[in-house]
Amino acid sequence: MNGETPHSLSVNDEKCLGCVYCLTACPTKAIRIKGGKARILDNLCIDCGECMRFCPRDAIESRTTSFSDLGAFKYKVAIPATVLYGQFDNSVQPGEILFALRRIGFDYVYEISTICELNNAAIEKYLNSHPDPRPLISSTCPVVVRLVQRRFPALCGLIAPIEPPREIAAKILRANLPRVLKIPSSDIGILHITPCSAKMVSINRPATMEKSYLDGAISIRDIYKPILQAIRQNQEDTIMCHLFPEILLSGIGMGTALSGGETRGLKNHRTVAVSGVRDTIRVLNQVEIGLLKDVDLLECTVCPDGCVGGPLAVENRFLAKSRIQHLVDKLGDRTVVDGSDISLLYHRDFLSFHHPVQPMRPPALDSDPGQAIRKAKRRSRLVQKLPGKDCGACGAPDCRTLADDVVRGLAELTDCPFVKEEKK
Repeated sequence: MNGETPHSLSVNDEKCLGCVYCLTACPTKAIRIKGGKARILDNLCIDCGECMRFCPRDAIESRTTSFSDLGAFKYKVAIPATVLYGQFDNSVQPGEILFALRRIGFDYVYEISTICELNNAAIEKYLNSHPDPRPLISSTCPVVVRLVQRRFPALCGLIAPIEPPREIAAKILRANLPRVLKIPSSDIGILHITPCSAKMVSINRPATMEKSYLDGAISIRDIYKPILQAIRQNQEDTIMCHLFPEILLSGIGMGTALSGGETRGLKNHRTVAVSGVRDTIRVLNQVEIGLLKDVDLLECTVCPDGCVGGPLAVENRFLAKSRIQHLVDKLGDRTVVDGSDISLLYHRDFLSFHHPVQPMRPPALDSDPGQAIRKAKRRSRLVQKLPGKDCGACGAPDCRTLADDVVRGLAELTDCPFVKEEKK
């Protein structure tokens, strides 16, 4: 499951028409059109899924763990993202969804909203004990972490060093299940059920630890129908959930599926929540030039409206948002995690990064500094020769990127149709 695939996104050439929708949507300029087909550059892609969101042909596909891969483990554990509760109408109780996961093949289902609350409390403790620097950036969204690594490397030190809830939950299970079940940890498969195309990459190549505690990530798209079928076929689960609805759920933790949900629990700190990749980049640009130092924590999610807007979700994000909000309102702000447990885990560094987030800088124009300077000067001259239309007709997202590709030997200046016409 923990394969060596560098990215979760790939292009289906049979569906791809070579249009420029994905090209213009990509926030890191990681897509080119070559031979009439989209191509994703590994050294620039952050797996944000914007290309999936904008492709009119569904030609961008996400590689996640297959449901059939569960057979590799003797004991199978699901950790569903709280977004999953918003994919079904309000008549479906969270407990029904958790029971359905058991019925379709999981031996154990770990409800994560309480861990989201734990994560929230740990961040608050860190903010209280570390007054500088500011603003800190939440690590919950894996795309934001990769965006900072690639596009804002100077901000890596601002990422709050508390692991995201999915990894904390998996770490707790890894520490306890082998002892309780009396089986080796390698026989236990822990899978995250997610709306996010980047979770698989964060598992295969984690930014803050040597090895993820998770074994894979299953797309909500892939598992939705089996869950729905299991719910419809087992009316006794429905009756039990309506008679005994007291499955331990955290209103504070449930809200983390929505933009602003993570900061909602931080009553004593100045926080800003921003969603959507464009607005996230805009805010990070402000941080990079020294603004927003009066803010304690930035909660950034690249998906619109937060994780409910993930590209691998099924339900319309506005409906999913309404359903999650209904659950949050119903559960309220009561805490379900014991404060002494939070303190114990926090002070033992159980919730902290193994190592800090490191920058991932793009390759230099040349390994020889002198040659790199000459290439940079040539790139500037080439930009002056190009029309500045940034139309994407050359297969690059803009004229400067085409010039960069030319000096790197990845493209020709005549790939620009306007330059080609001039030469004729």
